[in-house]
Amino acid sequence: MKKRVLSLALIPLLLFYAIPVGAAEKEQRTWKDEIAYSLMIDRFFDGNPKNNGDADVLNPSAFNGGDFEGVTNKLNYLKDMGYTAIILSPIFANEDNGYHGEWVKDFYKTDEHYGTKQEFKKLVDEAHSREMKVIVDFQVNHVGKNHSWLNDPDKKDWFHEKKDISKDSNQQNMENGWVNGLPDLNQDNQETREYLLDVAKWWIVETDIDGYRLNQVQHVPKDFWKEFVETVKSEKSNFYTIGDVQGNEDLIKGYEETGIDAFMDYPQNAELRKAFAAPDQDLAPVFNAIGTSGTQALFMDTQNMPRFTKDAADQNENPGARWKMALSYMYTTPGVPIVMYGSEIALNGDEAPTNHQLMNFKTEQELVEYITKLSDLREMYPALSNGNMEPLYQKGGTVVFKRVYGDETMVVAMNNTTKTQTINLSEKDLEENKELRGMLNGDLVRSKDNGYSIVIDRESTEVYTLASKSTINTPYLIIIGLVLVIFAIFIALVIKRSKRNQVN
Repeated sequence: MKKRVLSLALIPLLLFYAIPVGAAEKEQRTWKDEIAYSLMIDRFFDGNPKNNGDADVLNPSAFNGGDFEGVTNKLNYLKDMGYTAIILSPIFANEDNGYHGEWVKDFYKTDEHYGTKQEFKKLVDEAHSREMKVIVDFQVNHVGKNHSWLNDPDKKDWFHEKKDISKDSNQQNMENGWVNGLPDLNQDNQETREYLLDVAKWWIVETDIDGYRLNQVQHVPKDFWKEFVETVKSEKSNFYTIGDVQGNEDLIKGYEETGIDAFMDYPQNAELRKAFAAPDQDLAPVFNAIGTSGTQALFMDTQNMPRFTKDAADQNENPGARWKMALSYMYTTPGVPIVMYGSEIALNGDEAPTNHQLMNFKTEQELVEYITKLSDLREMYPALSNGNMEPLYQKGGTVVFKRVYGDETMVVAMNNTTKTQTINLSEKDLEENKELRGMLNGDLVRSKDNGYSIVIDRESTEVYTLASKSTINTPYLIIIGLVLVIFAIFIALVIKRSKRNQVN
């Protein structure tokens, strides 16, 4: 009976909050609208212990048991946080202890520790049923040290001659050298090239995946990448490619001609980690590092670098507070946010494999809730993903900027300092006689004397929407009041009747 009354009591509350939001009308979803979650299959969730084989959860350098079924089981968890795409570590069959996917032994098979191709196809189908895209890490630069091709005389020309890559290597040596001592594939060999292009198409046709993240792009010739992009898009026109080019902006820009859709934003990442690992850091370098090229993938860490949590912990800072500041930036500035698994629980770790710890789903959920709020705002207000960006104020660790999309204006205020900050904006910055409604923390700033005075707490962010000044809607309040009165009478009658029945 109590549950029934509680359920009924929610009705007027839902009516009260069912007020249309004045956000710009969303156009058809594009890749700029995505929010991606990058995960290492083996370290995420073990959904089927039967395929564990030699997995050893106590050995950080061995397979630990995560699989396709585990990812499938956690799709709702990711969907609820607002993620619209997942990026999976390489799915291909790997050599012993190749849990990270870098030691491929067969591109046409899934790793037995993860499950079958059919189980992977089910993962993709389940993701698509939730309107989530699936992107797979694809490594075409090299294979595992013990690959069978190395002992095949007919495939001698499939590899470059063994040679290490030095720090001052030229481009030819970068493309021909062996990265981390792994056999380097020769994409200039026609047979090798055709094999890699065929396998890339095969996985699209067989499983309907939505994209590839291309690793170590700068170690593979540009003409190969041009053909690769043309090939995959011929199978699926909206197929998405993310290039991992580890270098400065000029180096990254040099690969735009390949047709790769977006690139991991390493130049900005370096500044992000410095600025947000501790408070009172100057934010100017972060905004100066915003790229001028196409869509960028914003990230704090990858499986090949220490966790951002470690940066904060090294400075004796609360990782949760540091993550909130970093995530606020990623979700409100131009680019596609890519969040590494475990960031929502501030997972720690230095170099591999310590940065590849098992995901723990039973820890504190504070960051999960914060990420969910940011995702909701990004979904609700297209300006946060598609709008033009204009800085309004920047001093030390405090910054205010606006993003405009059509008739929608969003204002983001970030205070990455240890003191409360007051920022005064004039009518030159924002249209006068309106108000800023805080959608993240509920702040409200009304125009006064042709300006706006924003007061923002230490180590916090507020995301405002610029709207007409709110007025009391008397007719609406009268209707709501009548509904509440009638409903209260109804609840009283229900309770009274319930007590009468109990007596009888």
